[in-house]
Amino acid sequence: MFPTWLQAGLWGLASGSALVIGAGVGYFLNIPQRLIAAIMAFGSGVLISALSFDLMDEAYKSGGFLSTSIGFIGGALIYTIANIIVSSKGAKHRKRSGDQQKSESDTEGSGTAIAIGALLDGIPESIVIGVSMIEGGAVSMVAVIAIFLSNVPEGLSSSAGMRKAGRSAQYVFLLWASIALISGIAAVCGYVLFDGFSKEVVAATTAVAAGAILSMLSDTMIPEAFEKAHNYAGLITVIGFLCAFILTKIS
Repeated sequence: MFPTWLQAGLWGLASGSALVIGAGVGYFLNIPQRLIAAIMAFGSGVLISALSFDLMDEAYKSGGFLSTSIGFIGGALIYTIANIIVSSKGAKHRKRSGDQQKSESDTEGSGTAIAIGALLDGIPESIVIGVSMIEGGAVSMVAVIAIFLSNVPEGLSSSAGMRKAGRSAQYVFLLWASIALISGIAAVCGYVLFDGFSKEVVAATTAVAAGAILSMLSDTMIPEAFEKAHNYAGLITVIGFLCAFILTKIS
């Protein structure tokens, strides 16, 4: 049996690997944008459900309203500020599958900004995996599956847009492979750094991640889903939400 910190890292790496899978599909296959948008809508619903019934509910049970509320708003605020910074450097449309993404010739340094933005989007999710293992040493499978299912469309849509912006396959796959590896490291940090802290601190940390994830969904995934699949985006999002909700009840 692997030590708990290593298990956390492996689960983080496993969920992050979905980004590479999605990138492969998005970069090498000519997927219709409407289908990509539908997949993004499904992934958004999955994450909204997971952060509602798994992350926020657990945070409230452990730390109460105050810790959860402070963490939730704090996570959203931190993500929003960081997102504004990287967006101003050329990463505003990093998850768009169309021709919205900036190439390096359009905006110098946009490649680095996109990489930082992708890292910004993935770290909160991975930390949650590690934090979920603090009590009892067992990972939250709902969180892992939800993150995996949402990472596939994230990698798919973003990589399709990167290809249209002239990014090389080497750049795309090095980026997502690096993010997958960092996801594993972030999960380890989530477990190691917060193990031993009070329930209130752990609850606030979980809520911080939930706030950051919801802000990320609103800023990056949902706009892509709505633009191309707006007639059906709501329905598909609801289906994704329901799937994750069922998962929380049978797990």
